[in-house]
Amino acid sequence: MKIGFVGLGIMGRPMVVNLINGGHELHVYDVVGVPSDLTAMGAVAEPDGKSVAAATDVVIVMVPDTPHVEAALFDAAGIAAGLSAGKLVIDMSSISPIATKEFASRVNALGCDYLDAPVSGGEVGAQQATLTIMVGGPEAAFARAKPLFELMGKNITLVGGNGDGQTCKVANQIIVALTIEAVGEALLFASKAGADPEKVRGALMGGFASSRILELHGKRMIDRNFEPGFRIELHQKDLSLALAGARALGISLPNTATTQELFNACAARGGSKKDHSSLVQALELMADHQIGQPKT
Repeated sequence: MKIGFVGLGIMGRPMVVNLINGGHELHVYDVVGVPSDLTAMGAVAEPDGKSVAAATDVVIVMVPDTPHVEAALFDAAGIAAGLSAGKLVIDMSSISPIATKEFASRVNALGCDYLDAPVSGGEVGAQQATLTIMVGGPEAAFARAKPLFELMGKNITLVGGNGDGQTCKVANQIIVALTIEAVGEALLFASKAGADPEKVRGALMGGFASSRILELHGKRMIDRNFEPGFRIELHQKDLSLALAGARALGISLPNTATTQELFNACAARGGSKKDHSSLVQALELMADHQIGQPKT
C-alpha cells in the first residue's frame, strides 16, 4: 500500500519505520525536514502535505496539537489539497474531539474517509509497535486501516464514530496523569518517612496498587531520569482538552484540575520539556524533600 505520513517526531518516526518494515511504500513530510535514516530505508521525502496526499492512498497525521492538525490538513499546500475521492485520512495525533468532528466533515466532503486514531504507549510503544490505538470513524474505514494499525500497535479498538477515539484518549490521559500524581505522592511519603522508596515500590508492585506507571514512572522518579518519553507540555495540552470538555458537558473534574496545576508548576520552573513523571518535582518542592534523600 502507498502510505503518506505527515509528522516525523518522537512518535511519528518509529511508526514510519514499522510501516516500512511491514512492506509498505512511504511518502513522508515534516515541517523541519525528513530524517536521513528514513530516506535510507526507502521513504520518499515530499515537499508538502499536498504532495504526500497526491502520491498515496492513505495519509496518516502525527503532530502535536489541534492547530497543527488543522494546518497539516487544510493549509494551502496541506493534505486536503492533494486528496481525491476514495482516499483515507487517519489522524493519530491527540487533539480536540470537537475539532476532530469538524475536520472529519470537511474531509468527508471531499469524498474521503476520516479516522481519528490517537495512541497511548509513548516513544517505547512506538518503537516496539505495541501502541494502544483508540479509533473513531466508520467501520469500513477501520477495517481498511486495521492492517496498518497492527504494524504499529497491539491493543486496537474501534470506540465509535468520529471524535470518539479522541474522547477515549482524553479519558486515558486523565487516568495516566492522576496515577502519576498518586505514585509521586506515595513514594514521596515513603521517602520522607525514612523508608527506602525502591523497596517500597517493589513491595507495592506485588499488590493491588501495582500499575505500569508505578513500574516505569516510579522507577524514573527514584532514578531521577526525566528525559522525555512524553513531555509535560503535551500532557498539559491533553488535560486542557479534558477540562474544556468538562466545562462544555457541565461536569467537574477536580483531581484533573489539581494535577494540571502541578504540571503548570513544573512548566513554570522550566520543566515543560521534561518527562511527565517529573510532576513529582512539584510535590517534592512543597515537601522540601527529594525522593531517595536520607531522612534528616
